[in-house]
Amino acid sequence: MCCLFTLLVVFGPRLVLLIWYFSNPVYWNLYITNGIFACLGFIFLPWTLLCYMLVAPGGVEGAEWLFVGLGLLADIGSYSGGAYGNRNRIPGYGGSSDIVT
Repeated sequence: MCCLFTLLVVFGPRLVLLIWYFSNPVYWNLYITNGIFACLGFIFLPWTLLCYMLVAPGGVEGAEWLFVGLGLLADIGSYSGGAYGNRNRIPGYGGSSDIVT
């Protein structure tokens, strides 16, 4: 079950972005003018890009930046969650199993 959740977190937003791009490329070309921005967003910040594309039609103003920020927090959490969860498995990292009495 944990592996399924990890796969959904890693590949879920990228799969949604691919399906959305191939089903409506005009929408993407309207709101993303730079291909580098789209590629980097797809590779490194997929949740942020997905949230941006959801709020882009009306222009990103005011509270809509909150949604983009939540996407950024989801990306940061997906990258840092594995290291925190496995901190006791790394020798010398200072987990509770390293304490010698």
